[in-house]
Amino acid sequence: MKINKLSIKHENKMLVDIYFNINTSLALVGQSGSGKSLSLKALLGMLPSSMEASMDIESSFDLVNGQSLAFVPQNPFTALSPLTKISKQFFASKDIMKELFSELDLDFELSERFPPELSGGQLQRVIIAMALSSNPKLLLLDEPTTALDPTNREIIINLLRRLQEEKGFKMLFVTHDMHSAQALCEEICIIKDGAVVEFGNLKEIVQSPSSEYTKILIESNFSNREFRV
Repeated sequence: MKINKLSIKHENKMLVDIYFNINTSLALVGQSGSGKSLSLKALLGMLPSSMEASMDIESSFDLVNGQSLAFVPQNPFTALSPLTKISKQFFASKDIMKELFSELDLDFELSERFPPELSGGQLQRVIIAMALSSNPKLLLLDEPTTALDPTNREIIINLLRRLQEEKGFKMLFVTHDMHSAQALCEEICIIKDGAVVEFGNLKEIVQSPSSEYTKILIESNFSNREFRV
């Protein structure tokens, strides 16, 4: 999948103008306000009406088809209705639910509980199961480990990596957590002020960054907080 151009304007002001490829898994990294979340919203068709998106995309699957895309939000605690049992919010057959719960190391009994009765790690795995229920071609992840403790963060990253290898979907991982990006993704696109600073193989860029901005990001211990300049 090749994003030749993804641009976002607001009142004729260019907010984002980037490009990247997603061969298997890509981390989209940048400081707060860099445009990474806006880019994700543009791909999801969720930009505010005041903003205009323009995209030139080469893909083997149709992005217009909602089933091709799936989304995992940042905070699992606000993603579902707290007053409705999980099974009533899971729009898939019982057999598919059971299969996905098993793949994500979840007890199927949890499906008859209400979201507040689950831990953060359990709830995020439920969200991932829901996202995968449509067998998507591209999984969009908006900092899905930010609200989790280190143990659950590692569990989620390991599960995502294993499922991606087994099911073959592509991943766009929007994050400021370089440790999680390194554990999950093969490529990285670093953006600043809505523009690409560096794009390529993640390991190579981490080992030998070409821009000062990238060096600052890598050297900063920002795995537990949003990096700001």
